[in-house]
Amino acid sequence: MHAGHFLTRAAQRHPDRPAWLEGDRAVSFRQAEARVNQLARALPALGGQPGKRHLASYKKPQSVEFLSQLPTNAYGKVLTRELRERHSAGRARSI
Repeated sequence: MHAGHFLTRAAQRHPDRPAWLEGDRAVSFRQAEARVNQLARALPALGGQPGKRHLASYKKPQSVEFLSQLPTNAYGKVLTRELRERHSAGRARSI
């Protein structure tokens, strides 16, 4: 399932409800789906390929780590500094 699927379902269920606002004008789910489909059909002419993702190699993650619990302070805010320090331990450069 992808984001386009959810937009299509919303357009089928609520075609006249506003999907977003453009200034003072509301764009309905039906209009939004038509725009997205029009863009999707135009992408191959611009060099886009279905299902192909282009991402610079330096932006690709080298590893993924799943944590059972994030470090938080007493108020529940995630302590991103601790996450960065944990990731950068033993490396010459940090993120």
